[in-house]
Amino acid sequence: MKNLLLATTCLTVTGACKQEKPVLLPNIVIIYADDLGYGDVGAYGATRLKTPNLDKLANGGVRFTNGYATSATSTPSRYALLTGQYPWRNREAKILPGSAPLIIDTAQMTIPKMLKQKGYNTGVVGKWHLGLGSGIVDWNRHISPGPNELGFDYAYIMAATQDRTPTVFVENGLVAGLKKDDPLFVDYEKNFEGEPTGLDSPQLCTMKWHHGHNNSIHNGIPRIGFQKGGKSALWVDEEMADNFLAKAQQYIQENKSKPFFLYYALQQPHVPRTPNQRFVGASGMGPRGDAIVEADWCVGELIKTLEKEGLLENTLIIFSSDNGPVLNDGYYDDAVEKLGDHKPTGPLRGGKYSLLEAGTRVPFMAYWKGKIKPMVSDAVISHIDLLSSLAKLADSETRVPDSQELLDVLMGKSSQGREELILEASSKTALRKGDWVMIPPYKGPAVQTQVNIELGNSKEFQLYNIKEDIGQRENLAKSHPEKLQEMIKTFEAIRGTKSQEVEQLELK
Repeated sequence: MKNLLLATTCLTVTGACKQEKPVLLPNIVIIYADDLGYGDVGAYGATRLKTPNLDKLANGGVRFTNGYATSATSTPSRYALLTGQYPWRNREAKILPGSAPLIIDTAQMTIPKMLKQKGYNTGVVGKWHLGLGSGIVDWNRHISPGPNELGFDYAYIMAATQDRTPTVFVENGLVAGLKKDDPLFVDYEKNFEGEPTGLDSPQLCTMKWHHGHNNSIHNGIPRIGFQKGGKSALWVDEEMADNFLAKAQQYIQENKSKPFFLYYALQQPHVPRTPNQRFVGASGMGPRGDAIVEADWCVGELIKTLEKEGLLENTLIIFSSDNGPVLNDGYYDDAVEKLGDHKPTGPLRGGKYSLLEAGTRVPFMAYWKGKIKPMVSDAVISHIDLLSSLAKLADSETRVPDSQELLDVLMGKSSQGREELILEASSKTALRKGDWVMIPPYKGPAVQTQVNIELGNSKEFQLYNIKEDIGQRENLAKSHPEKLQEMIKTFEAIRGTKSQEVEQLELK
């Protein structure tokens, strides 16, 4: 029988055994986009950008209007998603280079580890960006620890991001396609002799770098970090989405006879935006828009695979993004010039890297055909809550302190979400409580000029009622002193008294 957990009760007095009704364990698929904004999806208000497959999930399930990543950047959000722990509790949970060691302790509980204990097969396909190994990685040998040591039975990943070296895929700890006579070397400190870079050989670049992306060139694209060799293993950027999709589909097909958990981590629309030729021009908004159209297609194809295999009605699909949007994030690719009237942040203020709402409030939807009724939910829920919530779904007693069990909210059966949530951007934190957001005073620029995004830094406290002022235009810190003090007290209780933020609270 498919995906069944048989519950049997034995009566010790009579010796008879009664077989109870089989319990069906659902498959679980988390689809995680990269830098997709609250306003980048049709169901969240986008009109110029078409996302029919994401709209199908959003309109056919629970569409959360207050769904949050924990952080405004990639690595910390992914850390929180898999561990159910606030990333600011781990000082290493920050944007990582491609050569960084694994930042999740192998003894730590994770979603795949918890589900594996309940009989699930577990797989990750796509972007990783949580580090690999325990020191300097030798890319020519088996790399450990990594996803497999955190509970994933199968892993096909890129180590960090598409704009960072190494530009290779790693499958179950081994660089895919690497030949022994052409070893791969990676360095984030200095270049290898004779290797061209975007800085000294701009004529070799088919994509022009704007800031930060001027090291090793591969496929005409200058990256962050240096690499040499491994030619047989290097990816083709324009084929990346198809490659990850094929691996995700294959994983589903090979594990359809038992319950599985798939973490499908899309690379779109993170830079460099390199949609397949089939999607070039599809959005009319340049590579960023085309990459989103491509990502939407990938989601649709994955759903088709589940449907074809007869799994859709027994699969919970959760879709979200690791943080808010950014336009120019290191390359000239017309993201700004061709934006038109599209608003990637929707009605929100800020964006990637920002403590303001658009940094962490993201598209978040849960779909389960025949199980979840279509609805819009204003409940506050975060990626950090998925571990405890999915544990409840899988009949596991596993819980972690930061992760709230909100399965009924996820399933659309309750509107009682989180009351309090710490939001993080570049190691700085803020508090959402009820309908209010408080941002402590921070030093630093108000706007990150390279990406033209407000960071949320201010010399003064910021207090917003985001139910009445979703765009965070009116700072109520001075006019609502009692509410501000209440927020500060809650913030201190959660964050402790030794953080940089709490020290700065003395400015009050």
